[in-house]
Formats: sequence, C-alpha cells, structure tokens
Amino acid sequence: MSRASTRGGEGNRARRAGRVVGRALHRPFTGAARGIRRATHAHGAGESGLGKLIELHAVNAAGDMMITVALASTVFFSVPTDQARGRVALYLAVTMAPFALLAPVIGPLLDRVPHGRRAAMAGSMLARALLALTMAGAVAGGGLELYPAALGVLVSSKAYGVVRSAVVPRLLPPRIALVKANSRVTLAGLLATGLAAPIGGGLHLIGPSWPLYGAFVVFVTGTFLSFSLPHKVDSAKGEVRARMASRDETAGSVLSKRRPGLRTVGPSVLHGLQANACLRSLSGFLTFFLAFLLREHPLGGLGPATSLGLVAVAAGTGNALGTAIGAWLKARGPERLIASMLALALSVTILAAVFYNVVAIVVVTAAAATAGLCQALSKLSLDAMIQRDVPEGVRTSAFARSETALQMSWVVGGAIGISLPLIGVVGMSVASALVATGLIAAGSGLLGAARRGGGAGARVA
Repeated sequence: MSRASTRGGEGNRARRAGRVVGRALHRPFTGAARGIRRATHAHGAGESGLGKLIELHAVNAAGDMMITVALASTVFFSVPTDQARGRVALYLAVTMAPFALLAPVIGPLLDRVPHGRRAAMAGSMLARALLALTMAGAVAGGGLELYPAALGVLVSSKAYGVVRSAVVPRLLPPRIALVKANSRVTLAGLLATGLAAPIGGGLHLIGPSWPLYGAFVVFVTGTFLSFSLPHKVDSAKGEVRARMASRDETAGSVLSKRRPGLRTVGPSVLHGLQANACLRSLSGFLTFFLAFLLREHPLGGLGPATSLGLVAVAAGTGNALGTAIGAWLKARGPERLIASMLALALSVTILAAVFYNVVAIVVVTAAAATAGLCQALSKLSLDAMIQRDVPEGVRTSAFARSETALQMSWVVGGAIGISLPLIGVVGMSVASALVATGLIAAGSGLLGAARRGGGAGARVA
C-alpha cells in the first residue's frame, strides 16, 4: 500500500472522528434548544407567535440582569454602607425623577405607531445595547455620567415592557388564557434572569465593564429577534381611537373632550393598580432596607454576602412560584386574586415584625419570598384586567401609565427603606403598614368589582 493511500485513510479516519466528536459536543446544545423550543411553543403558542415573544422576553430579561449586576457592583457593593446610601439615593433621584416625567409620554407615543410595534421593541433593544457600551466606560469610576445612561436604559426597558404587554392579546392562542399567557412570558424572563445573574457575576470577575459588554451582545441579539415576531403584531386591524371611559357617553360632546386617564378605566383596573402599587412599594422597601440591614446585621451568624444571597434567592423563588401558579391556575377572578395577595402579604409582614427578634432568618426569608409571590400574581392579574377591560387603541397608554405608577411606587418604597434606622422590627412594621394601606384603599373595591363580574368580561383565566 502506498504512502499516499495510507495518509488518505488516516485523514478519512481523522475526519470521521472529528465529526463524531463534533456531534457529541453539539448534541447537548441542540437538545437543550429543542427542549426550550418545545416548552415555549406548547399549547398552540408556536402557531400563534406567542412562543417567539416568550423567547424574546427571555433575551430582554437576561440583558437587563447583566446591566443590574454591573450597576449593583458599582453603586452598592463597592463602597461602605454610609456612602452606599448616598449613592443609592442619588441613583433614585437622578434616574427616577426624570423617568416620572418621561414615562407618561411613552404610551401615547407608542399608541400612534401601531404599525411599528416590532420596530419599537427592536429600537428599545438597540438603544440599551448602545447605552451598555456607554456605561462600560463609566462604570469603573462610578462617575455621574453613569446615571443619565442608566435613565436611558430604564426608559428603553419600560418602552419594551408596555409594547410587550400590549402585544400579548394579539398572539394569544385559543387554548391559553390571558393570565396564563402573561405568566408564561414572565416565567421565561425569570428563568433567563436566574441564568444571566451568575454569568454576569462571572464576567464581573474579569472586570467591572464586562457584564455591560455581555449585555451589549444580548441586546443586539434581541434587536434581530424582535423582527422575527409575526407580522400581525404590527397590524392595526380592528383598532379604533378609543378612550378609557367607564360609563356610556351618549351625550358625547362634553365627555368626548375628556383626556384619557387611569381613573376612567373602571373599578377593577383602578383598584388593581392601587393594590399593585402598594405591593410594589413593599418590594422596593424590602430591597433597599434589607440590603443595608443585612450588610450591618447579617442573619444567624452568616456573612453579609451570604445573608443577602439567601434573601435574594427567597425573593426570586417566591416570584417564580407566583408566576408558575399564575400559569397553573384555571378560571379565577383576578380581582379576588389580588385581594388575597394583599391579605397574605399583610399577614406575613405582621408576623415578621412580631417574631423578628426570635427567628430573624426565618421571618426575613419568608417576607422576601411572600413579597415576590404576591407581587408576581398581582401583576399578572393587573395585566389581565387591562388586557380585558381597556380598548386596544389605548391599551398601550394604559400599560405605560400603570408601569410608571408601579415604578414610582417601587422608588417611594426604596426611599423609605434607605431612610429608616437599621432595626429589623421597625422595618417589618413599616412593611406591614405599606401593605395595610393597599388593603384599606383597594381591598373592598376589588371584592366589590369581583361580585359585579369584573370589568368588560365576566372572568379572565
């Protein structure tokens, strides 16, 4: 046998071995991708296009988490507690005050471009990709230029969120109801967040700018995925220039001049928003109060990082559980569900205040998990009521206004949290007072609306 044929045989064997090894390495990834695709496209979601929205939202959540990791390491963890309080307060003031002015513009602006929803979602992704690169240059030094970029990220993220919420009913499969569809989208985001957090932490070990480089790659991917959504997302078929009004307007001439507002959408949405605002303020309060408290007074002899990680895991688990329950629940009135979440949150925060000095580690993790659970289920129910009761022509505005109110409620809760003395019983007592305010303001109204059959529809699953 000639040397050439021998070398040819060896080359063929090497190529075959290479293909075998390549398939072996490739199979786990393709198998995982197929499994994810089967899960996101189940129950008709693949045919309707909801599956692609679920995947897009997962990408969105992963990118936002990487930016959060970069900001947290710069604003909070890199300095002593007293300086961290000042930096967090500055972050809330510089980013949230302008956001309160800009956010109400988002909804009406997006209402005027129903044919450009995919482009709007892609634009929000691309804007955050470019802002991540801008922040990468400032994050190491923590200079003030970081905060305008963070504001841009926040506004872009909310713009994506309101468009995504308005799009869900257009992609709803016949076998999936609104609460269940919303929960599947949210659950995908939570899972992506859980995967992106350690990746972002690992990138941070390389350098403080690296999580932002990772976010840039993720958001560029999301920019292209936005255009893979079905064309019906951009269709304005069936939409009208409707106003959010809760009673017949047969007179027309006077009432038709009223500007749309959240107070005219009916009792279900209004009281649902009030309840969600209180639960969101509870989330902001616990986020910042426990972050500072556990830095100075860790739980049960644990270190500060371990204590914070334990509470973060509890809150994330509660949020994921609430989202999963939302996907599992059959026909349930969203009004009663929100009222139940208020009652549950109030009970747990009162117990946390009473028993904090006895079993702090138990009551703190229970409060964090309950806050995550109640916030997730209440938000899913609010989204379903807006999708059910608000005309499609102004639904994006309704989502923008509700998201703005909830974001500012979170800021108010966070501001209260960083201003309190670091005493656990005091903090848990304030937390229970926040929830009690929501129960007093919205509890009876939600139950009354439920007895009347909700808003435009009888029930939403």
